[in-house]
Amino acid sequence: MQIEMKGIDKAFGSNQVLKDAGFVLGDGEVHALMGENGAGKSTLMKILTGVYTKDAGEVYVDGKEVHYRNPQEAEKDGIVFIHQELNVLFDLTVEENLFMGKEIKGRFGLCDSKAMRKKAEEALNRLGVSISPAETMSNLSVGQQQMIEICKALMVDAKVIIMDEPTAALTQSETAVLFEVIQGLRKSGVSIVYISHRMEEIFELCDRISVLRDGTYVGTKNIPDTNMNEIVKMMIGREIGERYPARSCEIKEEILSVEGLTKEGIFQNVSFSVRAGEVLGVSGLMGAGRTEIMQAIFGNLSYDSGHILIEGREVQIKSPMQAMKYGIGFITEDRKTEGLMLEESIQTNVALANLDKVSSRKVFLKKKKEADLVSRAIEELHIKCFGPDHECNNLSGGNQQKVVFAKWIYTDPKILILDEPTRGVDIGAKKEIYTIINKLAAKGVAIIMVSSELPEVLGMSDRVMVVREGLVRGIISKEEANQENVMTLATGGTI
Repeated sequence: MQIEMKGIDKAFGSNQVLKDAGFVLGDGEVHALMGENGAGKSTLMKILTGVYTKDAGEVYVDGKEVHYRNPQEAEKDGIVFIHQELNVLFDLTVEENLFMGKEIKGRFGLCDSKAMRKKAEEALNRLGVSISPAETMSNLSVGQQQMIEICKALMVDAKVIIMDEPTAALTQSETAVLFEVIQGLRKSGVSIVYISHRMEEIFELCDRISVLRDGTYVGTKNIPDTNMNEIVKMMIGREIGERYPARSCEIKEEILSVEGLTKEGIFQNVSFSVRAGEVLGVSGLMGAGRTEIMQAIFGNLSYDSGHILIEGREVQIKSPMQAMKYGIGFITEDRKTEGLMLEESIQTNVALANLDKVSSRKVFLKKKKEADLVSRAIEELHIKCFGPDHECNNLSGGNQQKVVFAKWIYTDPKILILDEPTRGVDIGAKKEIYTIINKLAAKGVAIIMVSSELPEVLGMSDRVMVVREGLVRGIISKEEANQENVMTLATGGTI
């Protein structure tokens, strides 16, 4: 299937999101659509699939102009959009999610459970996913839920699949499986629009790259004819320099020590330490227990045995409130459901996490202190917004993540746990977040950074802790930390 979009305009009120934007997709190609957060990539694809109505421009499918009124009309023509925001019903099973609105009916119009179960198992096996169709969605990790969304699209006879940040929640092994599926789809003539901020993936997988900047089409490049630096310059209008800013801060005394931490069936005998000014990277495959270990340290998950020491003194942490009193901050992996109140303003989100600074005895709000703190956060973290009252739901992904950082930075944490700190964030905003991390380390904050992006772990960490099946397989120095060593430990080998 061939698609051409040209002269596309779209505004939401006074906010012009797209201006004379365009995109051309060929038969059986994997075409990357790139740009900074807020560049208009997802909006352009939502116009293609009928989620939004364009203000101006034309859309052609196989040479015929189309005007899809909703995603169902686009899907009937074989165009499927896997959105970045997961479209799952958590209380239903995997099978029920896969067949929602598309149930296989047997005699008398009743659902044919046997046929649906068989088709679901075939689709999951095709993706190499070992998840039972009877499993409830709420019991799955974010990455597993993402795989179910991809599986849902593959069950439709799609001719074009639009993937918006499909690997944001996937580990390297799951990403490799997805790439195999995409290669198979390409060979069978299916076209893929691949929206991602992960440069390495784009250059490994795609045939061409089209770039949007500030809602306008910048250009298209064939992968063999370009490089990362050129694409970055097209995206942000300037050179970005080194992707991982150098850090030369002094690593000082031990701040956090974890000894023999165990939660039966999830993680066992976990021991490690972090020092002031240090970034400890945490790597491992999905389901290894990385996030659960961090949740236990923060009081979100109980543990059966073990010890947590802060500055040499053992502490008992039963809740996040207790963790905060001991100086622990936690930036969770899912900013949309756990990190932010999306319908509230930047000011509300930042102020609620810092009530001791902007109120009297956490009862009487001091408006000037609140305004000063939030204005300082916007300026220091370079949050692109219309002001403190800007609703977080209307910020780009990178700026949403900066608001999450602002919530915790101004609590003055001794220890800051970062779980996937740059997920779904463009390359320009990533570097700004890396700079924030380095500044915090320079102030003596002990930082634990959990990330599924191995280049990020290697580029930002002083040491790397590798977790596999709930066990710490090794903690390696910056000098020893390379892709081969980390993956060897993550998959059960030794170095």
